[in-house]
Amino acid sequence: MSMNNQGRPTSAGNAGNTSELATISGDRGLHHEERLIFEIGRAGMTGVDLPESQVTDARLGGMRRRGEIGLPGLSEPEVIRHYVRLSRMNYAIDAGLYPLGSCTMKHNPRLNEKMARLPGFGDLHPLAPRSTTQGALALISELMRWLTTLTGMPAVAMSPKAGAHGELCGLLAIRAAIEARGEKRPRILVPESAHGTNPATAALAGFTVDQVPAKPNGHVDAEALKVKLGPDVAGIMLTNPNTCGLFEPDIIAMAEAVHKAGGYFYCDGANFNAIAGRVRPGDLGIDAMHINLHKTFSTPHGGGGPGAGPVVLSERLAPFAPLPLLVADKDGFRLVEDRAELPAGAKPFGRMSAFHGQMGMFVRALAYMLSHGRDGVRQASEDAVLSANYILASLKDIMSAPFGDGPCMHEALFDDTFLEGTGVTTLDFAKAMIDEGYHPMTMYFPLVVHGAMLIEPTESESKESLDRFITVLRGLAEDAKAGRKARFDGAPHFAPRRRLDETAAARKPVLRWRRETMPEAAE
Repeated sequence: MSMNNQGRPTSAGNAGNTSELATISGDRGLHHEERLIFEIGRAGMTGVDLPESQVTDARLGGMRRRGEIGLPGLSEPEVIRHYVRLSRMNYAIDAGLYPLGSCTMKHNPRLNEKMARLPGFGDLHPLAPRSTTQGALALISELMRWLTTLTGMPAVAMSPKAGAHGELCGLLAIRAAIEARGEKRPRILVPESAHGTNPATAALAGFTVDQVPAKPNGHVDAEALKVKLGPDVAGIMLTNPNTCGLFEPDIIAMAEAVHKAGGYFYCDGANFNAIAGRVRPGDLGIDAMHINLHKTFSTPHGGGGPGAGPVVLSERLAPFAPLPLLVADKDGFRLVEDRAELPAGAKPFGRMSAFHGQMGMFVRALAYMLSHGRDGVRQASEDAVLSANYILASLKDIMSAPFGDGPCMHEALFDDTFLEGTGVTTLDFAKAMIDEGYHPMTMYFPLVVHGAMLIEPTESESKESLDRFITVLRGLAEDAKAGRKARFDGAPHFAPRRRLDETAAARKPVLRWRRETMPEAAE
């Protein structure tokens, strides 16, 4: 079957495989060929009855619409069927293994969702009177206790909404602490293997970024770090376990060196899923670390919605935690919003957001913690590390692993060395995984490894699930090395849409559909 510019069939039949029986509808069993909702909509059709309204131009300030609103007209069954069919085309953690590295796409227990939807939490308004929110504030207090216990840190700021927001919170606390000492320290050290948000956040906070190189084994070069330390260094931002999936063995020595130079140690906690319950970051000399509740404690990436990035703080930075502060007194829990009400010793640098945080994520995270217990959280970390090492050990004989000599943490990292001379790229390999029913792993990250393929299986997957995934990757690697390049060219072949021109889509996005100017989005 021929395909149009959007990768959709231009006539009945099956695209890309003339040996298969063509269908009249263009559908293949339960795999429907679904048109855009604007294409199936028509004038005069609606799924709801709206009462006639009399609105004068004066009431609208002269802004009454003069043209068509431009929305598609469909009946209620058509709308339902359209979105159900689209949902069948989407990959999800409920459908299979999601191997994205540095993302922790684990199973999201439905118990957590049920708790988050309880009326007392789900219907809570941020401006509700304190007397009506004592249960929610008590939940936040208990979550704070869990976070400080797991990290060995005395304080936690709950308001940051996600990882990068938490990074900003930590750096603003560091800046406030430095200013309170009457010093100027404009430089932040950031390892070259750091998450991309780290240098961006440091620059946003007003610091100059100075890169620290990595050693050939993927670890931060501690000696190079010490050389860069000086009276103008505010601190370091380090990810541990790092983006190569490795634990930094010199982290305590690096923390001691930074502290001796008068700086602070910020740790990117995006990979806390590998060490929660096993290692307390406070024992490593860390001063601030954000925790992605929506990764470590279920709800992958916020479930498509808001995340939560609380920041745990050392005793040195605790006084500078942002407003609002949660305190308990004889009258119960309350949020301190005004500097005039600050408890003794508090020196908040300001506030991060209008309200205290993302309540839905707080409920989900605490439900996860309470259902697992401390031993269960520890086992989850151990199982995540075991799963990653099982994948590394099972594939490193056929796929090149730049740091495969030793064990990894929760992520297994491969590069494209095994594809040299095959004409197959990392992108080709990843797209071929879609034909096999898998979402691709993280590609081309971390940047310190050429053609990187970063795989994080998480603790959610069974051995059977991992074995099936390993079998598929071994088969793809064997085909690439055997010169079976046709299966990689233009892959995916069996997905609802063919390969997108991702560069064009990113640089020339079409944000509005017009019937007369359909964009070229895919082959």
